[in-house]
Amino acid sequence: VQLQASGGGLVQAGGSLTLSCVASKSIFSINTVGWYRQAPGKQRELVAQISSGGTTGVVDSVKGRFTISRTTAENTVHLTINSLKPEDTAVYYCGANYRGSVSWGKGTQVTVSS
Repeated sequence: VQLQASGGGLVQAGGSLTLSCVASKSIFSINTVGWYRQAPGKQRELVAQISSGGTTGVVDSVKGRFTISRTTAENTVHLTINSLKPEDTAVYYCGANYRGSVSWGKGTQVTVSS
């Protein structure tokens, strides 16, 4: 499955941003789609994921600010980030677990200025 992430940019602290990840296959056929981020010098980390059945999960460190959702008709998974902080600065990637394999899209840069 191919993934295309978009929506990143330069935002002031306190602002909001919605990232989108378009999949080349039906969202219903993909076990999970996750949003990950990788800050400079750090490992890539999962921040949120959604299952084919629509069950969502957000890691505790960003809970309350990050929301994952989907538009099934467009095979798109969104990540809405509110109350952005400088420490949210990272490259954000979407990853899909499809038939036992993980596919990655190219990342989208999010930069939060203080």
